[in-house]
Amino acid sequence: MGIPLPLLRERRDRAMETLRSCRLCPRECGANRLAGESGFCRANGGTKVASVSLHHGEEPPISGTSGSGTVFFSHCNMSCLFCQNYPISQMGVGERMTPVELGDRLLDLERKGAHNVNFVTPTPHVPQMLDALLEACGNGFSLPVLYNTNGYDSMETLSLVDGIVDIYLPDMKYRTEELSVLASETPGYPVHNARAVAEMIRQVGPLDTGADGIARRGVLIRHLVLPGKVEETERVLSFIREEYGKETPISLMGQYFPAHRAGTVPGFTRKLRQTEYGNAVEAAVRLGLVNVYIQEI
Repeated sequence: MGIPLPLLRERRDRAMETLRSCRLCPRECGANRLAGESGFCRANGGTKVASVSLHHGEEPPISGTSGSGTVFFSHCNMSCLFCQNYPISQMGVGERMTPVELGDRLLDLERKGAHNVNFVTPTPHVPQMLDALLEACGNGFSLPVLYNTNGYDSMETLSLVDGIVDIYLPDMKYRTEELSVLASETPGYPVHNARAVAEMIRQVGPLDTGADGIARRGVLIRHLVLPGKVEETERVLSFIREEYGKETPISLMGQYFPAHRAGTVPGFTRKLRQTEYGNAVEAAVRLGLVNVYIQEI
């Protein structure tokens, strides 16, 4: 069953108003994006999308057998020096789409058999996301909505998607302020991220899958292990266990390599070692976490 159109319309209208003085992320930069201004993320009031496609590389409950219908928005409210998608997130590669055009692409993903629609880096684009969903749902769209975020979300933005988003896929990148500023230029990330993830769990609970193993609802937290910083991973995992419980679903990612600006910053210039990832897995076991997705590297 699709999202009620009156709810979508009301949330879309509220979200569009936030663009007059943007406060969609904790930076609260105040840019009037409806007048063409842009803040830290460089996004304005339009919709710019880098790609819309079936993606088979997400965690098994997300990609399943048919793929996740990913929508990669251009621009990002963080600036991670190791971003693997930096042409999209930092350089704004993508094409302009109207709400009708993006809505049609969502319907096409459903026709192709996608298990969900996966909005990647949605935080600066929530009004446009809701606008496209309104168009699609008006034509019968009914896939679960997945919010695939860096985790630097404001409580106001999360209130706009409460009852609309079925699955949250947030990062929990750091627990230390110093590292969040050094690596991502994101002040206050640990505090804002913890609040955001708690609100996501309040809204939809931990990840829930059907008999087929495909996610229908809930939260799956992602964490990327950084080279030489396994102690930060331990801080993140310990925090998750203490705050949200040992059964909280976690995806422990090991695919770090020195993309974007990382090759010029001491401490970030090499790939993650297999032994480091192994130590991260051992930390998860030692902490008693029981629902952790592990990668082969």
